[in-house]
Amino acid sequence: MATINLNPKKSPTLLENQSGNQWVKLNVGGTCFLTTKTTLSRDPSSFLFRLIQEDSDLISDKDETGAYLIDRDPRYFAPVLNYLRHGKLVLDGLSEEGVLEEAEFYNVTPLIGILRESISRRDSRPALDKKKVYRVLQCQENELTQLVSTMSDGWRFEQLVNIGTQYNYGSEENAEFLCVVSKECISPLVGREQESNDRAKVLQQKGSRM
Repeated sequence: MATINLNPKKSPTLLENQSGNQWVKLNVGGTCFLTTKTTLSRDPSSFLFRLIQEDSDLISDKDETGAYLIDRDPRYFAPVLNYLRHGKLVLDGLSEEGVLEEAEFYNVTPLIGILRESISRRDSRPALDKKKVYRVLQCQENELTQLVSTMSDGWRFEQLVNIGTQYNYGSEENAEFLCVVSKECISPLVGREQESNDRAKVLQQKGSRM
């Protein structure tokens, strides 16, 4: 009597073949991306969905590993692929315009809308009001060169005011100076910072009359 298996199990070979058929390799600009047909099928109108169809109307060469060759920038393709994976836009410091260019090439329509809206919001923001911050540094004559040459982080030399005080160190005399420097900032100034600005402006006016 023949035995009938009412709960047949698929052979390991068949499972491996079916699993293997789900994975897709993409060689984008020399960088290999491994993903699934499910991910690439999230947007049926996209270039990527059409590419993986068995009766695809797109002609694409493959490299020696069987990966589809796509001549695009891999840096900007990564956010497009990740969007198809989890539905979120993650730029990681990349230009929105650069990612939009790739989204339009691959015709991922939901992502195109998100990026265009984000760029529009960014461009419509009012420009930040820049204010100039002043600082007054006191130094001796023999320290001036080092002081000016070591200024960094956006600070600029504005004016040098001789305050006329001299100190004797051995056989040398060193005049005292006030060095006025400035830097552009976007945050409003309050309290001591504003007082420092006012003092620096007064010193500049006095120095211009010397």
